[in-house]
Amino acid sequence: MTIFARFGVPTVINGCGTVTRLGGGMMHANVLAAMTEAAGASVDMLALQAGASRVIARVTGAAAGIVTCGASAALLVGAAACLTGLDPARMNALPELADGRREFIVVRSQRNMYDRALRVAGGRIVEVGIADRYSGAGVRDAAAWEIEAAIGPRTAAICWLAQPMSLPPLPEVARIAREHAVPVLVDAAAQLPPRANLRRFLDEGADLVAFSGGKAIGGPQASGILCGQADLVSAALVQMLDLDVLPEVWRAPAEFAPLAQMRGLPQHGIGRSCKAGKEEIIGLMVALERFVATDEAARYAEWRGTLEAIITAAGPPEEMQLRIIDGTVPLLEMATPAPDALASRLASGTPPIICSLARRSEGVLIISPAALAPEQAEVIGARLR
Repeated sequence: MTIFARFGVPTVINGCGTVTRLGGGMMHANVLAAMTEAAGASVDMLALQAGASRVIARVTGAAAGIVTCGASAALLVGAAACLTGLDPARMNALPELADGRREFIVVRSQRNMYDRALRVAGGRIVEVGIADRYSGAGVRDAAAWEIEAAIGPRTAAICWLAQPMSLPPLPEVARIAREHAVPVLVDAAAQLPPRANLRRFLDEGADLVAFSGGKAIGGPQASGILCGQADLVSAALVQMLDLDVLPEVWRAPAEFAPLAQMRGLPQHGIGRSCKAGKEEIIGLMVALERFVATDEAARYAEWRGTLEAIITAAGPPEEMQLRIIDGTVPLLEMATPAPDALASRLASGTPPIICSLARRSEGVLIISPAALAPEQAEVIGARLR
């Protein structure tokens, strides 16, 4: 009996990818073993975050990095850092800031519900641009000059969503931000693979970047990374730590040296709910090292092989067209005249098979191999057949 069956919870075959609502992906045995070992000891969490910073800095090229309980949490504490800098009085005031820099500039076409983290931290979102290219009313989106025109004395940061279609390009945004001494916070939660993206956004001028730890990296589902400039990462960390300590004996490690500039320690911060446990931090570090060491071509070939095995096992099925679409992650496209009925039949079987409905309106269902075990290909193919 599985641990889920013990509590009456059915498991599913996850063809949607590493999505949170289905528990993310499956962790490698080495990651699980590391988390189990970490659970059996106590550790100073500041020292552990310093150790994590060394790993994150090595693989991303950032000056510093921390582990949070997800990419949304990384956005929240990253926003808090942009709002407060290293001022403990402003940290204590969040989310209620009476004055000063508290506005986040966001391109209207990049708005999404995850940017709620900016407002939770105490910020106010200022939208720029009209996304005619999305509404079908034209071809234009926001221009760099519109972002620059929105920058003022109350601007805390520019938030940029890392997506292939995002405009203006990050290097243009970063150039303007540097000219006005405004940081750029990048939401790159699901922008892995490729591995190169761990460095790309920082190389293009971002000051802070948030990644999910529980997606392609293969870490715990409740883990994320915030990396970038040391002063901002340090300000984010101190607003997440347990600070029920005596300030006169508290010392900042070298990895977070900017904290020594603070005139005092704040109280528990706005990011206290964003903390990661020792198990998540260790698990993510082991997964991150494994992710950067894995041959990307081999991983892609394994994913594609899983999808090819589904097609072979399927037969092919009647009234359905199956084909593999190559991309950053290969996807299996299932074209059918009755997408709702097919999705329902897949989900109502034993075990339930959950596929993506992102293209349902086109009569297409999608299966991603990112959260599939290779042996599940035969099960999916047999069900389709």
